[in-house]
Amino acid sequence: MPKVTQPASKKGDFLVDYEEKVFEDVKAEPGEKALVTFHTVAFEGSIGFVNLLQATRLQRKGFETSILLYGPGVTLGVKRGFPTLGDEAFPGHQNFNNQIGKFIAEGGKVYACRFALQALYGHGEGSLIEGIRPISPLDVLDIVLLHRKSNAFILDTWTL
Repeated sequence: MPKVTQPASKKGDFLVDYEEKVFEDVKAEPGEKALVTFHTVAFEGSIGFVNLLQATRLQRKGFETSILLYGPGVTLGVKRGFPTLGDEAFPGHQNFNNQIGKFIAEGGKVYACRFALQALYGHGEGSLIEGIRPISPLDVLDIVLLHRKSNAFILDTWTL
């Protein structure tokens, strides 16, 4: 086996060039919109949290940004905690709640399908994080179509 001659990495070292940006920093033109949809289960993968970060970034780039939680995506929008609501049972337990709260505080809109909330996951509207707007299942397609009509950027996420 060849001998390793490079010193071991240590805390504070950089393993990649994190400062180089290849593409221009795109900002929204006045009135541009974005919609990020979630059909994913909270804590079952990283995509739910990653796309919350993407939605926040879109908002900060100047897009009028909305999030649509439908199907299992509504699980991202429910209040959680253990042993009581708001308590963090493990590190990162409140990531979804905190990021959604930050997104709303910065002017983002979040919608959750009432059908998925009640029929699929047994929650009422009171289970939603403050600021999330419950919507009819008939609105799920219409919010996408309205964003399409306005030439919005739409980021769809589906996981099972």
